Amino acid sequence: MEKFITLTDTAVPLEIENIDTDQIIPARFLKATDRAGFGENLFRDWRFDKNGNKNQDFTLNDPTYNGTILIAGDNFGCGSSREHAAWALKAYGFKVVVSSYFADIFKGNALNNGLLPVQVSPEFLAILFSTVTKNPSEEITVDLENQKIEIAGTGEAESFSIDPYKKTCLINGFDDIDYLVSKLDSIKKYEEKKFSYEIKNSSIAG
Repeated sequence: MEKFITLTDTAVPLEIENIDTDQIIPARFLKATDRAGFGENLFRDWRFDKNGNKNQDFTLNDPTYNGTILIAGDNFGCGSSREHAAWALKAYGFKVVVSSYFADIFKGNALNNGLLPVQVSPEFLAILFSTVTKNPSEEITVDLENQKIEIAGTGEAESFSIDPYKKTCLINGFDDIDYLVSKLDSIKKYEEKKFSYEIKNSSIAG
């Protein structure tokens, strides 16, 4: 996976609460077994009408907003468990999703796929929405190493929490297998030490 340490970029505001995984990626697009093409169908039923025409009133179709940070309403990623929702957001180009609450399964899927879910207070989320809506060119800095999100222009900031293991994986660009591989030397030394200890003890016992 791509390493994530610090990101500074503009943001796309999606001020809708309770966005579930079926809205993120409708069920009819789940037949594919790889991640190719999922970005094209992100929020498909909101981005396009039944004839395939763009819904110009939907935020992602508004050229005023762009960037790799999605600011979403409370309770993002609720509903059915589908990793495809994280695939679609990442494939579309988002690297961070900010909300005041994430469904636990979605949060886990996002972290496993290199998408950083940043949970902030409802008060700070409201500030983010207000700031970005008034000034779409305002940049947001997400500092994973120091676990802080900051509005560049005003200096308003808030800390966020993240599982330490997942933080290590994101900073190093590791998936679970990469992490284990990175620990091979330590594992080998431990096994050698354990083996030597067992041999020594068996000799004493004999």
